[in-house]
Amino acid sequence: MHKYKITVLSAIAVVVIASLAGCSKPATETQENTSEQTPVAAQSTLLVDESRLDIYYPVELTADLSSYSPNQKKMLSVLIDASKIMDDLFWKQAFGQDKSGFLASIEDPKIRAFADINYGPWDRLNGDTAFLSGMEEKSKGAQFYPADMSKEEFEAANFEDKQGLYSIVVRDKNGNLSTQKYSQVYKSELTAAAELLEQAATLAENKSFASYLNMRAKALLTDNYQASDFAWMDMKTNPIDVVIGPIEVYEDQLYGYRAAFESYVLLKDLSWSEKLAKYAAYLPELQKGLPVDEAYKAQMPGTDADLNAYDVIYYAGHSNAGSKTIAINLPNDEEVQLQKGTRRLQLKNAMRAKFDFIMLPIAQQLIVEQQRKHVTFDAFFGNTMFHEVAHGLGIKNLLSGEGTVRQALKEHSSALEEGKADILGLYMVRQLLEKGAITEGVLEDYYVTFMAGIFRSIRFGASSAHGKANMVRFNFFKQEGAFKRNEEGLYLVDIEKMGNAIDALSNKILVLQGDGNYAGVSDMVATMGVIKPDLAADLQKLSDAQIPVDITFKQGKKILGLN
Repeated sequence: MHKYKITVLSAIAVVVIASLAGCSKPATETQENTSEQTPVAAQSTLLVDESRLDIYYPVELTADLSSYSPNQKKMLSVLIDASKIMDDLFWKQAFGQDKSGFLASIEDPKIRAFADINYGPWDRLNGDTAFLSGMEEKSKGAQFYPADMSKEEFEAANFEDKQGLYSIVVRDKNGNLSTQKYSQVYKSELTAAAELLEQAATLAENKSFASYLNMRAKALLTDNYQASDFAWMDMKTNPIDVVIGPIEVYEDQLYGYRAAFESYVLLKDLSWSEKLAKYAAYLPELQKGLPVDEAYKAQMPGTDADLNAYDVIYYAGHSNAGSKTIAINLPNDEEVQLQKGTRRLQLKNAMRAKFDFIMLPIAQQLIVEQQRKHVTFDAFFGNTMFHEVAHGLGIKNLLSGEGTVRQALKEHSSALEEGKADILGLYMVRQLLEKGAITEGVLEDYYVTFMAGIFRSIRFGASSAHGKANMVRFNFFKQEGAFKRNEEGLYLVDIEKMGNAIDALSNKILVLQGDGNYAGVSDMVATMGVIKPDLAADLQKLSDAQIPVDITFKQGKKILGLN
């Protein structure tokens, strides 16, 4: 494969929608409380076709840093060092074994690279199936829970911080379940990361960013992230940003309770961000218009949310494992969201690479010829952006007042939330086009591009929250007649029926969330979150055409020219 080079801060000839998370515990104690996997030997064999190793398109994350001051360049270097610690911590959370020893045991460089991308011996874009012999099935709870713990035992037990975001579940000396805080389990690593963030703060030329870095450093050592989340929400003018810490809960596929370490180092695109700023103001009005009963839209989102475009120069940990994030909507803290809203960060350079080398080739293979012109980067950017905005819509706390949607829906919460964001994002696009707030493109662009995007995301596999959400949506759209598939396996979007299906699915998801209907969501995922034979054949066409499934990065200080 050819290598696609992303150059940050360079002009991109596309007009996008204008105006769019002591010492560590001794190894023996840690191993008692985590999933024990069979060590990978050098003679392990590949369990998949060798072509599977080429599903990621290599991309260099470069940047023109000539306009940045010496202190800013030093700060970027320090932030990358802190990010590398997040990367090592995620290896521990996801795999549990020594990363260096595991990778060194794999002689074939292509297989070793594939294992590095997947943070272990399981293919993240193929339902977490093992691609190396001698490996057990990936634990649904990763390394967050004891390997021998059943869901029945967990649910019957009563212990502190049971649903905690920032703790692991362990067995005490009597065999009973208890928790240990991240700040205790990973003390040495988090202390080092905190020191780096404090060092970066001394180099920051933006006072609010320096304050945030110091607060985030403290959070790593105390497991109290809310204050730094509020501080992050208040940052408006910093040209450099970092998202770092235990953030998303996708890796915990057992319950969706526990957050995984990750990091992004980001450069703000000031001109693009200025174009996007106006959309956050529409959130309260759009919330009121949601196609659902009043009770399910009574929780008004915060109005301090903002939209910005960034170029990403470093990914680490969860954000770098398997499929790569192209937009961020944070913080996840429900209290912060209700008071302040969220920040939506569009990762413009990563998004452009995925569009050029994945979306357009998919459209050529699976969209009818007369609708291919409607697959545009404007629409891809817009759909992605409004997906992130739509996370702020809907409902965060149960109508019953008995907790949050995330806690009630457990392991299904992430997939349903991603499904909600996708479908409400399309609802928002339609509303804003009708209001004249969006002036780029026509509704067909957004709907047809979205259809091509479903095929792209379904390829992420059943273990991905985004993949599950897209399977449910594809089958729901099929049920509602939102598209037709001809004898050649090409898809035609019915624009009117697509709009009706969007409203119907929006209503269904919002009610399931507001009611905390775990059984209902489980049934929907079981019956509609599946790939049926026709779709499987169409996805095989994409593989036969050697269309990459996702991108992977060549990144770091050397590529950026940093010391």
